[in-house]
Formats: sequence, C-alpha cells, structure tokens
Amino acid sequence: MTEPVRLEGEAERRRKASEEGGLGETIKVVVQALLIALVVRTFLFQPFNIPSGSLIPTLLIGDYLFVSKYAYGYSRYSFPFGPDLFQGRIFGTPPKRGDIAVFKTPSDNSTDFIKRVIGLPGDKIQVTHARLIINGQMVPREPTQSITTKDRFGKDVEVPTYKETLPGGVTHRIIQLEGDDGGLASNTDVYTVPPNEYFMMGDNRDNSLDSRVPVDQGGVGYVPFENFVGKAELIFFSIKDDTPIWQFWRWPSDVRWNRIFTLIR
Repeated sequence: MTEPVRLEGEAERRRKASEEGGLGETIKVVVQALLIALVVRTFLFQPFNIPSGSLIPTLLIGDYLFVSKYAYGYSRYSFPFGPDLFQGRIFGTPPKRGDIAVFKTPSDNSTDFIKRVIGLPGDKIQVTHARLIINGQMVPREPTQSITTKDRFGKDVEVPTYKETLPGGVTHRIIQLEGDDGGLASNTDVYTVPPNEYFMMGDNRDNSLDSRVPVDQGGVGYVPFENFVGKAELIFFSIKDDTPIWQFWRWPSDVRWNRIFTLIR
C-alpha cells in the first residue's frame, strides 16, 4: 500500500530537479550571452544611432551604425562609464583625416559626439567665406546636386551640396544651409591643433557644433586622442527620423532600405 506513494514522491523529486536544472541552464546561457555582448561592445563593435543632423548628407537622423572600437586602440572611454583604469591609449592607432569618429566631448568627457576628423596634430585650420583652409591651402570643392533637408527651425529647404576633397584624398559631401557667408562659423580665426589632439567638423557645416567653437564658449574645441571611442564603419539600419524604431508596422514604408549595410565614408 505504501509503494505508490514512494514512486509518486520519486517522480516529484525528479520533476523538481529537472525544472531546477532547466532554470540553471537558462540562467547560464543568459549570463554567457551578456558576457559575450559586453566583450563585443567593449573591444569590437558598439552600436550608435544618429540623433542630430550635423553630418547630413553623409549620415541622417535615424541612421543606426556600428563603430569599431579597435580602430584607434583603447582608452578609459572604450569601457562603459569611462572608469579611470589607465591614462592615454593602448594599441593606439591615430585617426586619419576624413574619418568619421565617435568621441567623448572634452567639456564633460561623457557625452558622445560624432564628427569628421578634419585637422591632425600640428595642422592650421581656418574657415573663410565657408571655405575650408588646411595649412594655408584651400580645400577643393565641386558643386553637386542640391538636396532637400530641414533647416535649424525644422522647415524643409533646398540646399546646395559640394564634394570636398581633403588633403590625402578623402572625398565627401557637405551642405551649407546658409550659403558661403550666412553661417555662424563661416569665418574663423586660424586654429593650430595642439599635439595629440584633433579638429572635428560636421558635414552639415552651418548646423554643427564642432571644433570651430571652443569649449569655453560652449563648443567642442580640440578633441584629445584619449577621448576617441571608435570609427564609424557601417550603417546597419535606417528609418525616417519621425518614426520610432519600435513601430515595426511602419517599417515597410519608413525604413530607408537603400541605406542598410552601406559603408560610411
């Protein structure tokens, strides 16, 4: 009369052990996945999205991209929350002129900005009538097809674009919302880039808070090599700037399919 009770107890014990084992395996898999994601994010690639139009027409609001963390080596800012583990960079490779890079702004060393590397250490940079001058030589530019974009007030406007060729051969497009003399930073003094620092600019020249404005005036100023997070490499997703990414039912019409998996130049 007692045998069925013993068998039922044994079955219950096995069931509970199986459930506990299954839960333990699930937790193990989740922890492993999180560790792998942390390693990838810290040492290989980190995803970023573009919240502003400072790099139009190269990058658009609503672009999602991968930034290579290894491109410039590693500093404290390569790690989440920027712990003060060491100074400078290890395995460092200096940025090249023309790279689009993510960096921590020198004003607070915590806010992520993304701009194009224009000036290298020792360069003299100036903007005169919206023309970029590097080491006394005006950077060549050629008019290209105009585009429609939004001005600083959110109004649709048609603006001219130019193909600009930097020293070293990197070619990219820029836009000027205000023309050659209307922008706030269309005429500047000569900036001499300090050692181990870089001069950054946006491709949307009249709507970019960048190295043309010093830190003490609320701008970016020169960016130390240590502050670089990584190089922008690939757009992996892109959606209209007024469409939240989680509204997947709008993807068929609002995703910019032609921008997905395009390299960033």
